[in-house]
Amino acid sequence: MSMQPDGRYVDQAPYDPEAAAEARSAELDMSNARLLWLRFKEHKLGLISGAFLLLAYLSLPFAGFFAPYSPNERLEDYIYAPPQMVHFMHEGTFVGPHVYPTVAEMDLETFSWKYVQDTETPAMLEFFCEGSDYKLAGLIPSNTHLFCAPEGATLFLFGADRLGRDVFSRIFYGAQLSLTVGLVGITVSFVIGIVLGSIAGYFGGFLDWIINRVIEVLRSLPELPLWLALSAAVPSHWGPVSVFFIISIILGILDWPGLARAVRSKFLSLREEEFVKAAEMMGAKPSRVIKKHLLPNFLSHLIASATLSIPAMILGETALSFLGLGLRAPAVSWGVMLNDAQNLASIEIYPWTAIPMLPIVIVVLAFNFFGDGLRDAMDPNRS
Repeated sequence: MSMQPDGRYVDQAPYDPEAAAEARSAELDMSNARLLWLRFKEHKLGLISGAFLLLAYLSLPFAGFFAPYSPNERLEDYIYAPPQMVHFMHEGTFVGPHVYPTVAEMDLETFSWKYVQDTETPAMLEFFCEGSDYKLAGLIPSNTHLFCAPEGATLFLFGADRLGRDVFSRIFYGAQLSLTVGLVGITVSFVIGIVLGSIAGYFGGFLDWIINRVIEVLRSLPELPLWLALSAAVPSHWGPVSVFFIISIILGILDWPGLARAVRSKFLSLREEEFVKAAEMMGAKPSRVIKKHLLPNFLSHLIASATLSIPAMILGETALSFLGLGLRAPAVSWGVMLNDAQNLASIEIYPWTAIPMLPIVIVVLAFNFFGDGLRDAMDPNRS
C-alpha cells in the first residue's frame, strides 16, 4: 500500500482475480456470528464502547468492593468536603499513594467551613483492607475493600455531599440501580412490543386496527407529563425495591409503541414471502411461523433497537429521580444523587455535587456508539 498525494491508499500489487475469489468465498463460508464480529471490529468506537459497557455491568455486583465507604455512611465533620487528590510524591520523594489529613475550620469572615490539609504528615492508603459491611452481588457478606482511607484521614475522591457522604462510593452503588433499570425496562418493552406487533402484523384485520389505535393514543400523549403522573401515583410508603420495579415497568410500558409499530411493518412485508407461505402450507401453527421464521429475520433490528433504547430508559429514571418522583432515598441512583444538585447556588459553591452527571453522559454515549456499531455490522445491504 502506498499513499497518494490526495491522501488515498493504493495497492501497487497487480489484481489477482483468483485470490479475490478465494477471499470472497471464505467470507461466504463464515458463520453469521463470525461475519458479524469481523464487521463490528471495524467500528472502533462501537468496540471500545462495548468493552466499557461489559466491564461496567460486570463490576455491578462488586460495587461494595471498589467503593471505600458504604452508600449512606455519614461523616458529620466533613459536610461538603471538597475532592481530595491522591499523591505519590512527598517533599520530592516517592512514598507511594497517600492523602493528606484534612481538618475543618470555620472561616469567621464568610461564616463557612474550610477544609485545610496537613501537608506535613502523609497518610498512606490501605489496600485490600477491612471497612464497612456490604454484600457481594447482594448475597455474600463481606467487609473487604479494594482501598480504604488511612486511620485519622478521609478519602473523598469526588468530594462529599450535604450529609458528609462520599460521592465516589455513591456513584458506584448508584450504578447498580441506574444501569439495571434500563435492562428491566427494555425487557418489559420488548415483551409487549414484540407480542402486540407480531399479532398486528401477522394476523391483521380487527386486531391490527385495535393495536394501531392503542399505539396512536399512547404516542399522542406528552411523554414527560405522563411519566410524572404515573410516578406520582406510586405510594410514598413503598420500599426502594418496589419503587425501582414500578419505575422500570412504567418506563417499559411507555416505550413499547415504537417497537410494536416497527415489528408490525416488518411482519406485513415478510408474511407474503415464499418461505412463510411454505411453512403455513406444511401445517405450521402461527406461533411457530412467528418464532421460527419471522422473528429471526428481524432479530438484527431488535438487537440494535435494544442498545439504543436502554439509554433512553436510564435518562428517564434519572429525570424522574431528579424531580423527586422516581427512586427516593435511602435508595441510591445517579438521579437521586443529582436531586441534591437542583439548587444552582449549591452547584456554584460545591460543583462536585454535579459529578454524578458525568457517568450518565458517558454511559449514554457508550450505548449509542455500541448501538451504531451493531446496526452497521448487521446491515444486510452492507457490501
